[in-house]
Amino acid sequence: MNAADGASGVDRGEESPDFGETWTYESIVGALPGIEVSTTLALAIQLGVFEVGVVVLAWFYDLWSVALVGSAAVFVAGIGSIEMVRVSRHLRSVDLPDSYRRLVFGSNMDVVLAVLAFCAMLVYLFVPNAATGEPPLLDRLIGGDPPVLVVYFLLMVLWDVCYRIGTGWWATVTALWRSYRYRFDPETARAFFWADVETVAFGLIQLLLVPFVLDYPVLLAVLIAHVAAVMVVTGLSLVLLYTKREGTEPVTTT
Repeated sequence: MNAADGASGVDRGEESPDFGETWTYESIVGALPGIEVSTTLALAIQLGVFEVGVVVLAWFYDLWSVALVGSAAVFVAGIGSIEMVRVSRHLRSVDLPDSYRRLVFGSNMDVVLAVLAFCAMLVYLFVPNAATGEPPLLDRLIGGDPPVLVVYFLLMVLWDVCYRIGTGWWATVTALWRSYRYRFDPETARAFFWADVETVAFGLIQLLLVPFVLDYPVLLAVLIAHVAAVMVVTGLSLVLLYTKREGTEPVTTT
């Protein structure tokens, strides 16, 4: 694959990637009937709408004590969206093995992992701790009689964060499988290197949530373990990617 091919691959990724070669998030943005927006505009709308929602609800219901937490979650989800797009563009800038392309983009496992993370978060949010007698996390955050609109908005933001985490995990796991299964030429390996770096970057950005969960040991432990696991698995992918790169034949796309 030459440089011109790589450039055209980036252009395709930026303009109109085919369905089945995108994350679910990208597919939704591109599938809105009668609406054509650039990825940059879609990300700006996402960040703007959610942040305005945080401020308006905090003002209307006098919940300024949790406004900063909400803004941090919105920021992490927004950065996650940017990283998802950057990872997918790096991947689409080169010829992918068919099995890897189907696995990373066409399996919808990003959604499955997001649902699992979201369900776990719902349990912690609504179920009291029987061992310690502590009330549910929701009660500790916004009181025992939370406004319906606040709960609805909170769940949307949590889903947004969980989906980005699920996508990041799927990118991590498939990257390790890819690096173990195939050998790549230097140009392709370089594209995968930057995709993996972006995945690690998003994992590290999630540590911005640490100051807000210091009083919640379970969330703190899960967050740190999650980020550490992403770094370890992606690190293994990078080691395999480069140790298998030199002196080997380029992979075929079958």
